[in-house]
Amino acid sequence: MQFFHVSARLRRALAESMMWFLLLPMLAAPCLAQSELTSTAGKTGIVIATKTDTLRIEVCGASILHIIASPHPGKSEALSPTPWITGGCDPAPYHLSETGTSRILTTANIRLEIFPDGSMTFSDSRGNTLLKELGGRTYDQVPSESAGIYHTRSFFQPSDDEAIYGLGQHQSGMFNYRGSSVYLSQTNTDVAVPLFLSTKGYGVLWNTASSTLFDNRTPHMLIMDTTAERSIDYYFIAGPEPDQIIHGYRTLTGSAPMFGKWAYGLFQSKDRYKSQDELLHVAQEYRSKGLPLDTLVQDWHWWTTQGSAEFNAEYPDPKGMFAALHALHLHVMLSIWPTFDSAAPIDAEMRAKTWMLGNTDAYDATNPEAQNLYWKRLAGPLLREGVDAFWLDATEPELSATEHGIPPGGDLYLGRSALFSNIYPYSDSAGIYRNWRATTQEKRAFILTRSGFSGQQHNAAATWSGDVYSTFWSLERQIPAGLNFSISGIPYWTTDIGGYGYPSFKSTEDPAFRELVTRWFEFATFCPLFRMHGHRENNQNELWSFGDDSRILAVYDRLRYRMLPYIYSLAWKVTSEDYTLMRPLVMDWRSDRATWEIGDEYMFGPSLLVAPVTKSHATSRSLYLPSSPRWYDFWTGAEVAAGHHVADAPLDRIPLYVPAGTILPLGPEVQYAAQDQDAPLELRIYPGANGDFRLYEDAGDGYGYEHGERAIIPLRWDDAHFTLTIGAREGAYPGMAKSRQFRIILVRPGHGTGEEVTTTAEQEVSYSGAPVEVHIRRRN
Repeated sequence: MQFFHVSARLRRALAESMMWFLLLPMLAAPCLAQSELTSTAGKTGIVIATKTDTLRIEVCGASILHIIASPHPGKSEALSPTPWITGGCDPAPYHLSETGTSRILTTANIRLEIFPDGSMTFSDSRGNTLLKELGGRTYDQVPSESAGIYHTRSFFQPSDDEAIYGLGQHQSGMFNYRGSSVYLSQTNTDVAVPLFLSTKGYGVLWNTASSTLFDNRTPHMLIMDTTAERSIDYYFIAGPEPDQIIHGYRTLTGSAPMFGKWAYGLFQSKDRYKSQDELLHVAQEYRSKGLPLDTLVQDWHWWTTQGSAEFNAEYPDPKGMFAALHALHLHVMLSIWPTFDSAAPIDAEMRAKTWMLGNTDAYDATNPEAQNLYWKRLAGPLLREGVDAFWLDATEPELSATEHGIPPGGDLYLGRSALFSNIYPYSDSAGIYRNWRATTQEKRAFILTRSGFSGQQHNAAATWSGDVYSTFWSLERQIPAGLNFSISGIPYWTTDIGGYGYPSFKSTEDPAFRELVTRWFEFATFCPLFRMHGHRENNQNELWSFGDDSRILAVYDRLRYRMLPYIYSLAWKVTSEDYTLMRPLVMDWRSDRATWEIGDEYMFGPSLLVAPVTKSHATSRSLYLPSSPRWYDFWTGAEVAAGHHVADAPLDRIPLYVPAGTILPLGPEVQYAAQDQDAPLELRIYPGANGDFRLYEDAGDGYGYEHGERAIIPLRWDDAHFTLTIGAREGAYPGMAKSRQFRIILVRPGHGTGEEVTTTAEQEVSYSGAPVEVHIRRRN
């Protein structure tokens, strides 16, 4: 792993783009020519011939425009396949008008003005400028490719008063990318997702899988510099709110299906468990120690040869092992790779059909037939044997220790490899998901990958941040990396708690490493997925491996499981409303400029502000609470005003704050997600504002929820009347309890705080699906 390796392609792109910055005054100058634009209007949009190229503008809804620029004036553009675009364009009404020197396309939410030099101005429905694309798009034939494949550049002019986020996951530690450059190319720890969002209220999905340089080093110019494409192709998405932009992105690329409820609990992993006996022993220890756990992970080298579905001799009875783990209410995630040993039968089959990436060891995952063969020989048999989830490792793909991504100069099923250098993780997960869904409806797919790309959320694929360092320096960088990944439209993300192990592998007996793991574990409790992993010097990585600090880990493990009713309800919101679970503060307080640069705090859903501690030996940290009627300290119940604060943060405490008006559902203390599904729920009410929450429930696994087998209980808090309304249950599912108990807790100092079950409730309510009003007595 090399964080700061600069490829020759990146060095060239940076040097060339700097030359274009010198041309900024020329490109930004208004067009003086008065030549007419030639335009043709159709049902889905318009085609315009500018002085230098041809523009096709498709109206894909009131808030989405698809922009395609071709280098051949008057000719239709050639397009590369874009399998990640699953939604297509849903035509919407538009109006086309003209001035003496421009054309104006208007939808309900966007106004686009196009000028003869090819420049464009995107505005909102009130005429406020959102983004300008300058003229002068360039298309340079790539010398090593066939005619019609270009190195392209587009030039935009962002305004002074905006911040930009997204672009996937990167390890620079940056949050707001204004004034910087980001090279979008898949590597271990850097994930290329070509979507960016602005505080001005728009997003741009750069619709290519080719490596691309986002270059805003000169603040008044943003260059999108793409290595190889047939045309310039992007979607402009109007919000104005980030949730609306992400909804537009998922309208184009697909929604995120729900995982089984178990997947929101703890994953126990390390590099690596080496036998069936070891896995079973760890499982039994978790249960005997009463530590909540849902998934055990088997990392690599379980196989006889890489690419085979056959376990080695250390796992004499895999099917029996899986059955024993299932009997303990545990799931199993197994690591499989896209590269094969030459001795594996699948390698010879793939090569015979020319379904490999040239002479590499990786298969061509863009080929549906190769995807099917990979499923038939590897993933499919493992799923039938009892595996519950697949960990698709090294999906950049990793071709050597220093070579990641699809190399240029070859051919894929989709076309020339230079056009698709970033697509591999999408294609690899797409083949698994498609075949999984064709195989069973009883078990929801779960896929974990080391890389990601646009649309990957639709494949039931989550991403982790790769083989990151085991240092506080690295922990600090995971927070903005995860926030930018989340705001890139892919909702499920996680890390190796404690880091993978670099720059040197650590022992769990090292006090300094124990402190790091404790702080990392506290942060991970409030990530979309919750996962222990790493390479440890003493080969121990279970919760009891960290001495006295194990007590702290156990507290947060129990808290995670108590939060499952909250997290699972929000998972349904991710699927049904295109919600984002891990939310930079700017998503909810876009108009508060103080949030624009805060990349070390975030909201975990609507109810928990999380401020991780990322400094060794720290016992406090500074933080910012955005405007709200009031906030509550989760641990003490004390009221806290909005603004800047220094919070106490001893080793066992991560600063957590809850906004007034919150209804926070917490479950019982359980050992696994499916335990005691019908046990009483604690509803913590944080008074001071009105609030609501929709409590979601279903069978916990299987795809019945897609066919209406689900239930929602609406909850509403009326602060003026101190009344909680538990609304009529919406829907039903097989096995649903006819009634359940709610324990109503009015939070105040020392009451309804922390991770423990509150012993005394304001009221206890028996609920059978009919509306119930609960009046709470006010306290002085």
